[in-house]
Amino acid sequence: MNVIKEIEKTYPGTCSEFKRLQKEQYETFCKKQYDYGQHNITLGMDLSDPDNCHLSVTAIIIRINDKVQRLFNLVLKRKKAAQNEPIEDAFKDLSVYGIIAQIVANGKWGK
Repeated sequence: MNVIKEIEKTYPGTCSEFKRLQKEQYETFCKKQYDYGQHNITLGMDLSDPDNCHLSVTAIIIRINDKVQRLFNLVLKRKKAAQNEPIEDAFKDLSVYGIIAQIVANGKWGK
């Protein structure tokens, strides 16, 4: 059984939206990387050193925590509209940071 084909057949709208969001997030990732460069993730360090790689992943975790705390505050505590950026942006950032952390851990960041 091809699970992907089965799920795409059963849930075509969901799968289509998932792919659309991934493409949108990839485009945003590329634009932000163009603006920021790779050192916003490497912290200006050489990630071939395991300690530096660990520090970089730790910094990503802190960024992820910032987004989670924002969501807790806006969605669970206040239940009000965000004043700075839409709540959806925090969800987008979370998924992209998760991928960036995997790229760093796999030794592929900036290559």
